[in-house]
Amino acid sequence: MSHPASMPELSIIAPAFNEEDNVEPLIDRIAEIFVPAGVDFETLIVDDCSTDKTSEKLLKLARKHPWLRIVRLEKNSGLAAAMDAGFRNARGRVWGTLDADMQNDPAEILRLMKMLSPDVDMVNGWRKDRQDKNRFTRRFQTKIANGIRNRLSGDNIKDSACGLKVYKRECLEGFTLYKGMHRFFPTLVKIRGFHVIEVPITHHQRLHGVTKYGPGTVGGARAFRAFVDLLAVRWMKKRVIRYQTRELTPSSTTLPPGAAP
Repeated sequence: MSHPASMPELSIIAPAFNEEDNVEPLIDRIAEIFVPAGVDFETLIVDDCSTDKTSEKLLKLARKHPWLRIVRLEKNSGLAAAMDAGFRNARGRVWGTLDADMQNDPAEILRLMKMLSPDVDMVNGWRKDRQDKNRFTRRFQTKIANGIRNRLSGDNIKDSACGLKVYKRECLEGFTLYKGMHRFFPTLVKIRGFHVIEVPITHHQRLHGVTKYGPGTVGGARAFRAFVDLLAVRWMKKRVIRYQTRELTPSSTTLPPGAAP
């Protein structure tokens, strides 16, 4: 990924699949929060080849909001592909991600951005008080999934699958994603040597419709695929290469240990 000539401060990235009833409230809320704040930003909605009127509504909104960009996948490819497309097309120095279903408040991105610092490269949202319609089941599933994930990966993230996150661009710039890797962004960023913190965020019930990127049931096919993906991340973490170098020049006054003078 090359840096664009003019980089906005922030790219808001949201994957969307059949969210025709939610994209307008989402864009209205983003306008309400970020335009008065004076943030130099863009919003990038990645339409995962929706079969409803999601793209049509987004195009209508883009005529009103010049900061709105739309990327559409040519075929339905899943959440990891939609996130990857967003990252590859984002121009901002900071990336803020959220779900398009209005369960995340875009205002939280502004709050989490302020937590980035020379010592903090990524802020992961933690849905401490989930408000899903079947929230007790979802909380149970999330607790089990995160427990297994942390046990095998050696991590301590409470809500790795939360869609609301804020990154410095370099955390994932140029990184190759694979199917299912969207579940492990905090761990992947840590593997690359960046510092991640996690903070509680507000969470709301879905505004319209039902989730299309659901977690499935524990023990189901989706859970099995997630487990296989987790083993891949565990392997990556154990096999990561870390080293330091320094360049030698003829004017160097010291030689490497064991080198002949």
